[in-house]
This record gives sequence, C-alpha cells and structure tokens, in this order.
Amino acid sequence: LSGMEQPIFSTRAHVFQIDPNTKKNWVPTSKHAVTVSYFYDSTRNVYRIISLDGSKAIINSTITPNMTFTKTSQKFGQWADSRANTVYGLGFSSEHHLSKFAEKFQEFKEAARLAKEKSQEKMELTSTPSQESAGGDLQSPLTPESINGTDDERTPDVTQNSEPRAEPTQNALPFSHRIFFLFYFSSAISKHWEAELATLKGNNAKLTAALLESTANVKQWKQQLAAYQEEAERLHKRVTELECVSSQANAVHTHKTELNQTIQELEETLKVKEEEIERLKQEIDNARELQEQRDSLTQKLQEVEIRNKDLEGQLSDLEQRLEKSQNEQEAFRNNLKTLLEILDGKIFELTELRDNLAKLLECS
Repeated sequence: LSGMEQPIFSTRAHVFQIDPNTKKNWVPTSKHAVTVSYFYDSTRNVYRIISLDGSKAIINSTITPNMTFTKTSQKFGQWADSRANTVYGLGFSSEHHLSKFAEKFQEFKEAARLAKEKSQEKMELTSTPSQESAGGDLQSPLTPESINGTDDERTPDVTQNSEPRAEPTQNALPFSHRIFFLFYFSSAISKHWEAELATLKGNNAKLTAALLESTANVKQWKQQLAAYQEEAERLHKRVTELECVSSQANAVHTHKTELNQTIQELEETLKVKEEEIERLKQEIDNARELQEQRDSLTQKLQEVEIRNKDLEGQLSDLEQRLEKSQNEQEAFRNNLKTLLEILDGKIFELTELRDNLAKLLECS
C-alpha cells in the first residue's frame, strides 16, 4: 500500500475465489473471517478493495465503472475482476453487512466513473489540434469495457451455497454424547416455556389490574353520566319555569342562552365519556384475547412437560442400557484376561515339554 492510500470503509467476511479450472466452484482463500477494506488513492484518483490474511494479500482489486457487485444470497456476494482474471466472493455474517458493502461498492464505482469522465475531459482540453488531426491514424484506445468485458462474460454460474460444510450425522455421534444432547435439548425447551409462562403471568396480572381499574372507571363515568343527565333535565325544567314566570324577557333570553351553552357543553362531555367507554370496552376485549393466548400457551407448556417426562424416561432407559453394556464389556475383559493367563500357562508347559524332549533326544 502506498502512503497516499487510506482506508475509507472496512468490514469482515470470509473470502473466496472462483476455481480457475472449473469456473464454477468456490475456493476459500481464508480459513476464517478477515478484514476487507475499501482504499482510496488520492494521487491516482482510484478506489481499490484490499484484504490481507497475515502478510498475504488475498484481494487486490481496482474498482472500475463497468464492474458489478451481485448478491447471490442473503449473506453472499461476488464481483468479477478481469485484470486479476478471477471472480471474488465474500461471505458475510449478516444481510446488513452484505447490503452495506454493496452500497459502498456502488458508491465508489460511481465515483470511479466520474473520475474517469473528468480525466477524459481534461485530456480532451489539453490535446493540441495537431494531435487531433493525427488521431485518425491511431487505433482506438482500450476502454475498461474492452479490458474487463461485460458482466455476463465475467460472472460464472455459481451456487448460492458459498460455504459448504460437511455436517456430522446423528449416528456418527458417540452414544454418551447423544444422551447428553437429548438431556440438554429437553432442559432448554422446558426453561424456555417456563420463562414464557412467567412473562405471561406478569402480563396477566397487569391486565387484570388494568381491567379492574377500567371497570371502576366505567362505573364512575356511568354515575357521572346519570348525574349530567339529571342536571340537564333540571336545567331544561328551570328554563321552562323562567320562561313562564320571568317578566324580563331579555334577562330570561340571556339566561336561556347561557343554559343552552351549558347543556351543549354537558352534551359534548357526555359524548367524550361515551367514546371513553367504547375504548374501555375494546381494552376489555383485548384483555380477553390475551387471556385466551395465555391459556393456549399454558396448554402448550403442559404438553412440553409431558414430552419432557417422556424424554426423561427415554434418558433413564438409555442410561440403564449403557450401564449394562459397560458391565458386559467389563465381564468380557475379565474373561479374556483369565483366558490369556491360562494360555500363558499352557504355553509355558509346552515350552518345558519341548525342552525335555530336546534333552531326551540329545541323551539318546
């Protein structure tokens, strides 16, 4: 890297390159996730993608206007570099990191295009008429399109599975490991549903308190509504009495207007209270729905507990079988040891017999 190049964006990803022989399979160039950075060279006005694995550069790609970054899955993307005569692939830990890298790629690709256009304009302005007249005898310059080719020519057919991994089968696990996984799985499920039940109990207590409070408020508002209605009827009667007995028509009219305004305000208040009662009814309905969800989850928890008991029984049976198998292996070892001791004794006796026969032959 030159001293004028500075990193402007970095992320971490697994790096791959296309197999140069098949042009279809991915070959990992890093054993683990490494830092992948965008660099900007202010002296040459170019953008590069660089990644190092220790001291080895596994990516050194200059971004050109005709390059295209393609998302082949939720966490994997690729681009072709005709200068390096390869296709790079990056496997990210999340879709967000992939989208961010793709956005930066598009941004710096556009910046590279603008820089190229400005450079061409500058060359056209500084060119002399003699050079323009002689240009007809020269061959056409090489463009990035003629160097890198089209995206269809560069990008091979690759599968979306960027990192194939051989997963071990369940039968390949040791017998004791399978017992441990079975026990761990049942315990995890039980703890999960216990936490869910505790949360639902807390929510149920809060909803019950809110329901009681709402019921009390509804009763209070109904009482206030009845009082407002009685007050309205009393005011209507009062208006009628004032119209009959008052001799001062103007005062009666003014008082009547005030009473009508008061009645109108009470009617508006009554309307607001009715809307509040409707809202509380909806909250009560919602509380009932939550209660039904709680009952459903409680039933699921009971089913999980029953399943857990079944798994515990299977675990106990497997432990007994394991203990029986270990006892049989121990007895087999003991019998084999005894047989070996007997065999050693027989071999020793045969050796002595051979020696005696040899002595008899020598004596004879």
